[in-house]
Amino acid sequence: MLTIDAMTFDSARLALAKGEAAIGLGETVFDLAGVKSADSSGVALLLAWQRRALSAGHRLTFINVPDNVRKLAALYGVDTLVAPA
Repeated sequence: MLTIDAMTFDSARLALAKGEAAIGLGETVFDLAGVKSADSSGVALLLAWQRRALSAGHRLTFINVPDNVRKLAALYGVDTLVAPA
């Protein structure tokens, strides 16, 4: 299960790579409970990870998504794409 501590503009590149590596290993559950800081880049990360997983024939489940990321996803109209299965 993937765990990360930040989903911000400054950490997005590293977080994207960690997520891609986890997807490559067959991970399908990303636990975001350890995220201490997040901004709109967090939504972009969730979408990028989901897109990569779908292209590999999987769908990710995100658990413990920070409230601010959920709210941003709803604002952008993509909340159903990042909602738990």
